[in-house]
Amino acid sequence: MHEFFILTSGLLAILIGIYLVLDFTVDLIVPHISTSFEKKLAGPFLSSINTKKTDSNKEGFVQYLVDDLQKNCAKLPYEFKVVVRQSNTINALALPGGHIVVFTGLLDKITSENELAFVMAHEMGHYANRDHLKGVGRAFVIMTISALVFGADSGINNLLAKGLTVTELSFSRKQEMRADEFALQTIDCLYGHTGGAIDFFKKIPKEKNPGKFGHYFASHPENLKRITRLEEIIHTKGLKVLNTKPLPDKI
Repeated sequence: MHEFFILTSGLLAILIGIYLVLDFTVDLIVPHISTSFEKKLAGPFLSSINTKKTDSNKEGFVQYLVDDLQKNCAKLPYEFKVVVRQSNTINALALPGGHIVVFTGLLDKITSENELAFVMAHEMGHYANRDHLKGVGRAFVIMTISALVFGADSGINNLLAKGLTVTELSFSRKQEMRADEFALQTIDCLYGHTGGAIDFFKKIPKEKNPGKFGHYFASHPENLKRITRLEEIIHTKGLKVLNTKPLPDKI
């Protein structure tokens, strides 16, 4: 029994050590990963989203909006590619290589172009801070090493990506706040005002199944704090809040 306890404790210590080393490695490696290398590892992540692709009209409009944000305001070192997937999940994902996955459940909740622009700019904010790499950090480090040794399309990479769930692509409150700030600045640049910025978040507490909101959802009080914080930034910076633009019929 004593020997079993020693063995178990030793294995636990090794696992904790590996976890800490990988966590440190993530912070060390992420700033130096090129966007072109990210693209090579994007395939397994995209194939791990096991839902059907929707019609091209929705995908085309969201892509157009993201391109507009990128060209005129965000100007990040990415060539963004929007992929719309059929799912009731109210979420969007920032995947490696500039691939933004948007679920139709989210599009069904959006009521204006400005609101959609804020949500997309929020995802782009995660790219600006490279949160998308830190969110899948330890697996991404292993995939990076595997790609360098065996190639980007190795079976190890595909296995790791398929093992990732949407919850593992979540972000911390601090990362979400920074993405919100980036989005607020970006839509103010594009439209000349911040109308629609908090509309999406106002819907979250009313949702009967808030878990469907993916990484956008926090507890009711936390979400209200998020809204209040955005309103404070808008007020402090003297940003305008004007009428929003309706979405095209095809969305």
